[in-house]
Amino acid sequence: MLMAHPAVLPGLVDRYWALSVLDASEGDSPVRKEIEAVERALCVATGTTDVHAALIAARLHLPGTGTLDDSVLAAGREPA
Repeated sequence: MLMAHPAVLPGLVDRYWALSVLDASEGDSPVRKEIEAVERALCVATGTTDVHAALIAARLHLPGTGTLDDSVLAAGREPA
């Protein structure tokens, strides 16, 4: 699977969070249209079909994230 260059992902994630703060839930809002465009870009860049999965995938591919970072998976595990 092709992945976006790691330099692209921080900008998309930052833009998504900035727009989500401004998001007005109306379908015709210019902010809503822009956030939908960013969601599509995140999904394409990460090879996912859901924005939540895209955000997780982007986080795992951002510079500075360790290859053994299982913090997303640890939430569902029971303590040993």
